[in-house]
Amino acid sequence: MMSTTGSRAGRRRLSVALTAAASGVALLALAGCTPSSASAGDDKIGGTAHLSVFAQQGAGQDLATNAFTKEVAKKFNIDFTWQTTTQDSSVAPEKRQILMASGDYPDAFLLIPWVDQFNQVDVEKLAQQGVAVPLNDLIKQYAPDIQKVLDSNADYKAMATSPDGKIYGLPQLAETQHIQYPSKLWINTDWLKKLNLSMPKTTEDMKKVLEAFKDGDPNGNGAKDEIPLSGDSHDTLIPYFMNAFIYDPQNPDKGIQSTTVLNKGKVDIQANKDGWRDGLKYIRSLWQAGLIDKGAFTQNPAALAQEGNNAGPVVLGSASALHPYIFVSPGAKDGRDKQYDAVPPLTGPDGADYATYAFGSTPGATFLLTNKASKNDQVAAIKLVNYLFTEKGQLDGNFGPEGKGWAKAAASDKALDPSEKPAFTNLQLSQDAANAVQWGALSTYNQNAAFRGSQAVPTDIYDTSGYERRLFDATQLYKGHEDTSQVYPTWRVWPDPAKATQIATQQTNIDNYVTQNALAFITGSKNIDTDWDSYVKGFDGLGLKDYLSSLQTAYDKSKK
Repeated sequence: MMSTTGSRAGRRRLSVALTAAASGVALLALAGCTPSSASAGDDKIGGTAHLSVFAQQGAGQDLATNAFTKEVAKKFNIDFTWQTTTQDSSVAPEKRQILMASGDYPDAFLLIPWVDQFNQVDVEKLAQQGVAVPLNDLIKQYAPDIQKVLDSNADYKAMATSPDGKIYGLPQLAETQHIQYPSKLWINTDWLKKLNLSMPKTTEDMKKVLEAFKDGDPNGNGAKDEIPLSGDSHDTLIPYFMNAFIYDPQNPDKGIQSTTVLNKGKVDIQANKDGWRDGLKYIRSLWQAGLIDKGAFTQNPAALAQEGNNAGPVVLGSASALHPYIFVSPGAKDGRDKQYDAVPPLTGPDGADYATYAFGSTPGATFLLTNKASKNDQVAAIKLVNYLFTEKGQLDGNFGPEGKGWAKAAASDKALDPSEKPAFTNLQLSQDAANAVQWGALSTYNQNAAFRGSQAVPTDIYDTSGYERRLFDATQLYKGHEDTSQVYPTWRVWPDPAKATQIATQQTNIDNYVTQNALAFITGSKNIDTDWDSYVKGFDGLGLKDYLSSLQTAYDKSKK
């Protein structure tokens, strides 16, 4: 979705590509965004297409009566039959799995990646079974705007193209910069000013600031009720601090605890390295000093928000989160939502100052055509999705019709990205109004950096209307601090379906082991000095060597 705050649930989706395969899904098993002058979407095909579609719709939304549905139905001569499920990621996957297992599946799927989608293993299995229809020829003949993105964006092409060279489904392309740097720390700068402190630059600076928050009564109520640092089980604070010691690829916003990296071209993990141990020691020192909230690693986001929205005085000094509205509500009467700013990557004792990078798009398929679709239906469906790759399709689909959901930018407007020209303004419809006229996240297929950066956004970053700019500006502090040589490109790597279940099990076991032991070392239930060697040896029993070998094979194939 274009709106940052509109999909709290969206940023929580667990996106490890193999997990669903292990849990039973496998039973059946942006360069330019200007519309092409040769738009295929304006040509109606022979006769009405009767298209059955499975999709996820939001609370209060009815895709059958939605204004954007009516727009594309008329444009492409489609008679839709909708099968829908909720956008609740804890419920939606099961309904799709049951549908596929029954054999009574629809002509097409239109899904949302942070709710549920087909992963790469699903796509390959459905292709082998003849359920998923190859899209290559349809795209070449009827979808010039999709083809343009495939030709100009190597990462997207790799995500969409299976190892046999065919495209059996299309993922959404999302280049939202602030989501690509998820491990941020937000600090109460009002407290910094009150205590005459500077923004911390090093790990030692940070410790001194947190100590001052704990003991200096920055909220001025005379009570020692301040929480210097907090987080939640989704927005774990480990990656932000770990990056001052060793590059940490964990994406807490997507629930990924894996520390898989490339080490001089070889697949490896970080969690058994000396730098990892040093990072845990530092976080342990903060814990021992009472600077980290006791619930920071185990509480849910709602509990973190209770700390940020405390009914009395402000008590939260800093929190790890993708964005501030996770832990403090916008438009607070006392203005506390305006008090938090991003802390740049901290520099550790050996000079490390990394930032976690997360590829914005999820590999797999949100659009998939099945063998139930007639040729007529296939053509209509691919023309529809091609429209979602055009600028107008993105604007109308995400926001609603021009003049109601969005407007052309004025000459005086400022683009979100200063390097882009302002193109449009999001008119910020209420949820009820939006439900009636837009598809929202369901239509987010070509939101490349240029498209997102061209949105006109107010310049007051502390007003709710300027929130996107606040996040964009904050992200510039982190951008460029990732270690590109160590990023394992999961989005380009297609795992071997024959080993998918085994790899998924190994990954889950390794990730759980890393998480559990990190917390044990931080909280002191394990001694990091005396128990470290046995912890490292414990990876042998989890199949780490075989796991890394399987990922290496898949990675080497992807390079070819």
